[in-house]
Amino acid sequence: MLMVVSPAKDLDANPISLQLATTMPALLAEANELANICKKLSPAELGSLMHISDKLAGLNAARFSQWHQDYAADEGKAALFMFNGDVYQGLDAASLSTTQLQYAQNHLRILSGLYGVLRPLDLMLPYRLEMGTRLANAAGGDLYAFWQEQITDNLNTQLAELHTDVLLNLASQEYFKAVKTKSLRARVITPVFKDFKNGQYKIISFFAKKARGLMARYIIEQQITDPKAITDFNLAGYHYSKDDSTADKPVFLRRQAE
Repeated sequence: MLMVVSPAKDLDANPISLQLATTMPALLAEANELANICKKLSPAELGSLMHISDKLAGLNAARFSQWHQDYAADEGKAALFMFNGDVYQGLDAASLSTTQLQYAQNHLRILSGLYGVLRPLDLMLPYRLEMGTRLANAAGGDLYAFWQEQITDNLNTQLAELHTDVLLNLASQEYFKAVKTKSLRARVITPVFKDFKNGQYKIISFFAKKARGLMARYIIEQQITDPKAITDFNLAGYHYSKDDSTADKPVFLRRQAE
């Protein structure tokens, strides 16, 4: 089983020490193409394009200005440790064992607006480029036009290498839209996480993101290969609800949000 998750806006670029060897992104040449487009934009243009503050626009303009494709290990950081948002708080990569990190390297992929697809131990530079950004490029008017075929081909290659036809979608809608599902040689399973609030169960973004990370961690810890086994997921108070689920959309409920 192959998993995909979204990246995070919040980054932690502080260096870490890893016992495992890092790798380089498979689609680095394509990332370089996008970075070179962004290099030509002023801070004001980046701010308008990404709908971010002047401060963030200046920071990311500086990042793109310094971008180069052949960056070294001491310039980058493993993706699983660079991203620091809600999903990654649930995943808690720092507490994974070396064996678990190696399993994640083989079974987990991070979708990215700049890098397309990242493995957990792929070295990346800090950046800001959301998948929904309407950045004009040679393939079209946005990043979906640029990435859809390449991301899908990359995932199909990994599915074949794992000898699996199941992809567990733990990514947001914004990012999973970058996958051309009709061309994906896999059954897609998308877990749904709901918390009880104001008398009903509903998806609460903050909790759902963290729950996706928790499920990714659960699968990494248990080394789950049978998708039926994910219904045993019970971390942080969630439980599987058979009555609310379908085969490809298992629903997990939690009575009290934490």
